[in-house]
Amino acid sequence: MADIFKAAAASADITPQGSQFLFGYPHVQRYSTGVHDPLLSTALYISDGATEAMFIANDIIFIGKAIARRVRERIAEATSIPAGNIMVTATHTHSGPITVDYISCEADPAVPAADPEYVRFMEDRIVEAATQAYRSARPARLGLAIADGTGVGTNRRDPAGPADPQTPVLIVQTADGCENIAAMIVCSMHPTVLHEDSTLISGDFPAMTRNYLQQNVLGRDCPVIYHTGPAGNQSPRHVTKANTFAEAQRLGELLGKAIQEAIPQMEFTSSPAVQCRQDFVDLPRRSFPSVEVTQTTLGNAVERLESLRNGAATREEVRTAECDWFGAEEMLTLAKAAADGRIEAAFESCMPAEVQVIKLGKWAFASWPGEVFVEYSLAVKAESDEAFVISLANGELQGYIVTAQAATEGGYEASNALFAPASGQVFVDATLRLLGSLE
Repeated sequence: MADIFKAAAASADITPQGSQFLFGYPHVQRYSTGVHDPLLSTALYISDGATEAMFIANDIIFIGKAIARRVRERIAEATSIPAGNIMVTATHTHSGPITVDYISCEADPAVPAADPEYVRFMEDRIVEAATQAYRSARPARLGLAIADGTGVGTNRRDPAGPADPQTPVLIVQTADGCENIAAMIVCSMHPTVLHEDSTLISGDFPAMTRNYLQQNVLGRDCPVIYHTGPAGNQSPRHVTKANTFAEAQRLGELLGKAIQEAIPQMEFTSSPAVQCRQDFVDLPRRSFPSVEVTQTTLGNAVERLESLRNGAATREEVRTAECDWFGAEEMLTLAKAAADGRIEAAFESCMPAEVQVIKLGKWAFASWPGEVFVEYSLAVKAESDEAFVISLANGELQGYIVTAQAATEGGYEASNALFAPASGQVFVDATLRLLGSLE
C-alpha cells in the first residue's frame, strides 16, 4: 500500500552558450546563429514513500547511452533514487546541438563530431534539474487523460499509414489540487517542422506546446516534461504549409489546445503506487548489402529525385525522395564500415539495449532507446491500453528500428538502420514481460 505520495519538478536551461552545429540534416554546415526559444532539461520526481523514480526530458536530438549512464549515476549519488529508476529522454529536436557521433554520418564533411564541452555542460544541467526536483518534493496527486493529437502530423511515408495520435497527458498537482506541479506528455511525432535552412536554436513544435500550456493552462512556472513516443515513421511533413516557426507555433498550439480539452476528463489519485522494472536485451543485427549494391541503390535514388524535381511532383513527394537519397548515402557509408569491420564499435556502443517501465498507479510508462516505428508501440497498446511507450530513452541505436515491410520496400529509414526489423518485436516482448511482472 502506498504511503504519502510526493512529487516535484524543475527545469534547467541547456541552451548552448555559443554557436553549435545543429544536428539532424546532412550536407549543410548548419551552425546556430541565435536562439529562437531556449532548450530545457525538465525533471519530474515521484515517490510513494517506498519507491522513488524520476523522468527527465531534454530538448536535444539524442541522449547517448554513455550520457544517460553518467547522468543517472551522478543523480543516484546525489539523491536516494536508484539509477535504474531514472528515465532520461530526448525530444529529438533537429534544431539543437549534436550530442552523439553517428557512424552513418562519418562520410559527410558538413557534420562535425559532438562537442565534448557542450555535452559536459548539458550533463551538468540535467543533474541540476534532477537534484532540484528531488529536493523540492511535497505531497501530491496525479491524473491522466488522453488527448487527441490529430493534425500534428501523419505517417511519414504514407499519410494514411499507421499512426498513433493519442497523446497521454499526466498532470501532477499539490495534494489539495490548488497548484499544478508538472505536466508530462508523450507524443508520437517527429519534431521536424524546421528544416536545414533554419539556423536558430529551437525545441521545434514541442517547445511551442509547452509555452501554450504554461501561458494558458498550467501556469507560467509549471514545468512540462515532453517525451517523444515511437515516431520513426511519423512526421509533420504532410500537414505543414511551410517549414517555418509560424508552422511550428501552429502545430504546437494545436497540440496544446487538444491537451487543454482533455484535462477536465482527468480522475486524480493521491495514493498511486510507484513500481520500476528494467530489462536489457540484445537486438539482432542487420545484414548489410555489398558496397557495389549500395552504390547502385544510391544512383537510383539520385535519378528518382531528379526526375521528381523536374516533373510535377508535390513538395512532400520531393522531400521524401530527398530523404531516400540521404538514406542511400548513409547506407553506403554503413556498407563500407561493415566491409572493413569498423561497424563493430557502433554495434557495441548500443548494446545491450535497455527496456524500462515506470508504473504510477494503474498507468505504466515504458521506454525504449532509438527511433522506433510506431507499429511496435501500437502492438504494446493492443495488449495494454494503460501502457504508454516513450522512445529515445536511456540511449540511441545509431539509426532506426523499422518493420519488415519497410525493410523490403527500402527508403530512408530502412537504409539508416544498424539493427534488423525483428528488434522491434524484441522490444515489444520485453515490455510485455515487464508489465506482466508488475502488480
